[in-house]
Amino acid sequence: MSAAAPAADERLTHVPLVRRLLARPELGAVVGAAAVFVFFSFAAPSFLQAASLSTILYSASTIGIMAVPVALLMIGGEFDLSAGVMVTTSALVSSMFSYQMTANVWVGVGVSLLVTLAIGFFNGIMLTRTGLPSFIITLGTFLMLTGLNLGFTKLISGTVSTKAIGDMEGFPSAKAVFASQWDIGSVTLKVTILWWIALVALATWILLRTRAGNWIFAVGGAADAARAVGVPVVKTRIGLYMGVALCAWISGQHILFSFDVVQSGEGVGNEFLYIIAAVIGGCLMTGGYGSAIGSAVGAFIFGMTINGIVYAQWNPDWFKFFLGAMLLLATLLNFWVRKRAEATK
Repeated sequence: MSAAAPAADERLTHVPLVRRLLARPELGAVVGAAAVFVFFSFAAPSFLQAASLSTILYSASTIGIMAVPVALLMIGGEFDLSAGVMVTTSALVSSMFSYQMTANVWVGVGVSLLVTLAIGFFNGIMLTRTGLPSFIITLGTFLMLTGLNLGFTKLISGTVSTKAIGDMEGFPSAKAVFASQWDIGSVTLKVTILWWIALVALATWILLRTRAGNWIFAVGGAADAARAVGVPVVKTRIGLYMGVALCAWISGQHILFSFDVVQSGEGVGNEFLYIIAAVIGGCLMTGGYGSAIGSAVGAFIFGMTINGIVYAQWNPDWFKFFLGAMLLLATLLNFWVRKRAEATK
């Protein structure tokens, strides 16, 4: 008499591949990225050249570095409208402090890090202490930083741009960290691509493999319920805003050490690019859903579109049209994918 087969463990239910794919927030962005890639491959013959792809990656990385922390913040249910001008603030502080103090530029870089993190902490503490919407808090910060950037630059430098610091001590080493590049044949790879990849990997690990990642999803999904089960809601929100500030510092130093000078009016409007990249990548405006990988795909779509229009020799004014169309289509596709995923559970 043969032994009875052991009963299957109901906890080890096999999940079909299609269902697992539908559950991924970046699925819609991947489909969109493939469509944009194929479209510009036919519309612009030079799009597929190695030099063109390296330019696309660089454009994507400059948006993607900021899209990563903005995506985490949106998963946590909040926004940061000051992210664009905070990048410029970081560069201005680093440049003006180094020049005015005639110090090694690394001193200015360090001071800039402290100032930028303080701005992120200010956003977080104001949000948690006042209970005001993050839209209002960060809109106020955006306006204050816009005025401070222009006012202090004119007061100290006498113009709307900073003084050149390219001949100061420490500039070559700082440039190597924040703005170096490598030529491989006809391809030029810039260090921002490495920063971008590292940040995406770190953010993905945090979201999927750490307790902090669970806290972020919980705070974005239902903050009151998360607080009731012991999630440190206040610390999580402050940490997310400081994460945005840290990446703004990285982006700001890249701008400074790439061009040697900084224009005080830069960065205005870029916060919407970061948010849109995160939304295209699968983040919901209501929080509690999204991924860092999705934000990277969203930034890559930006890079392809910005440069694809140029390679196709179209009027660049069409970029805003494509931007709006991508946002609407991505939002609808993400909504459909999530509904399908919920229906198959």
